Amino acid sequence: MYRFLLTPRWWGINVFVVLAIPFCIFMGSWQLGRFEDRVQDHETATTRQESGRREAARPLTELLPVDKATVGKQATVTGRYDDQFLVPERKLDDRTGFYVLTLLRTDGGEALPVVRGWLPGEPDPARAPAPPAGQVTVTGSLQAAESPGSNGVSGRSGWPDGQTGSISAATLLNLVPYDVYDAWVTLNEGDSGMRAVPVSAPQNTGLDLKAFQNLGYTAEWFAFVGFVIFMWFRLLRRELELARDAELGLAPEDEQPDERRDGQNGESGGSGDKADGAKAGLVS
Repeated sequence: MYRFLLTPRWWGINVFVVLAIPFCIFMGSWQLGRFEDRVQDHETATTRQESGRREAARPLTELLPVDKATVGKQATVTGRYDDQFLVPERKLDDRTGFYVLTLLRTDGGEALPVVRGWLPGEPDPARAPAPPAGQVTVTGSLQAAESPGSNGVSGRSGWPDGQTGSISAATLLNLVPYDVYDAWVTLNEGDSGMRAVPVSAPQNTGLDLKAFQNLGYTAEWFAFVGFVIFMWFRLLRRELELARDAELGLAPEDEQPDERRDGQNGESGGSGDKADGAKAGLVS
């Protein structure tokens, strides 16, 4: 009854199942590992940020370039405030507002973007407090440059004068005539009554959309394993039912199992040859 498993059709089905199941398990495990890595990175980044706030501030140059180990560290730098920009579409406590970003020109000539605080509502230069005059020393949490379209950063372009969508050297170099550090600092206390901007986790370390996409892909791959097994048993059951019906003479010819159908085709082919031979004899 199970001889149909040796037919070419079922050889193909069985080979597909044998290869598909381990492949799906491997891909599901890999996606799950990616999700777990992101969770671990998120926990590590959070721990580093908390410990970084308790550490003594260090000169900015000692913490550059910014990486996962230095994000959230306390940095201190001295200079003079220069150009000021507004960063719209930034949320704080589920309220939409804007950052007040001022470039701090250092003695070396480069400028450090400093987020002095957050204000609710639409960006309005008249509401943004002017920066302190003269030489100042600022202390705040070091942050990595932002990339448009990630971590809640707007990916749109064409901002009005005095505004920027992301905080990065690549963006700000198009707006000012001097060099800019590829990093920024958020003050520990908001300036001039503004709310301080909390430290954000570095990119690809938070429980963001990408992390939950990995979790969704994990479920899809393991669900496909179950679907392959289910379909294999369903085909097997159908073939067995057809074999039983064929033994009882109940199955239509076009629904008979593979080995029975092949046998009948062979027999019908032989009968046809005999009939052709008989016809040839009569003609001669």
